[in-house]
Amino acid sequence: MSELMLLLIRLAFLALLWLFVVFAVGVIRTDTFGPRTATAPARKAPKPARPAAKPKKGEPRQMVVTGGPLQGTTINLTETPITIGRANDATLVLSDDYASSRHARLFPQDGQWIVEDLGSTNGTYLDRSKVTRPTPVPLGVPIRIGKTVIELRK
Repeated sequence: MSELMLLLIRLAFLALLWLFVVFAVGVIRTDTFGPRTATAPARKAPKPARPAAKPKKGEPRQMVVTGGPLQGTTINLTETPITIGRANDATLVLSDDYASSRHARLFPQDGQWIVEDLGSTNGTYLDRSKVTRPTPVPLGVPIRIGKTVIELRK
């Protein structure tokens, strides 16, 4: 085998090795910080097509954080789903080691609010039961995600 051929094989192997390193760093970056999202230019928020419906009597109006680092935080409930997790684009961003990037979501359905675990590592708990499928959330029943406890209130 000529020296030129041996040099080309070495360079190809070195290029493949560097390609592997760059790919591995990219995977670690994505696992640590989440996928990249393109930043769109700032624009005005679109006007809602219709005014938000008022909650009926007995329906929850607020989501309140009752335990954990964000205790006292309140989010008004509308018709839009609420995502909870460590991701920066979540509605309620948790800085909790036991929460996943996209941990759980709350959404309205047929006049009640439903909690759904989004495949989190440590699970979502409604009262003391682990949420394994979309489950209705009664008023005042705690939802635990890591060290954070949330309740729906009037």
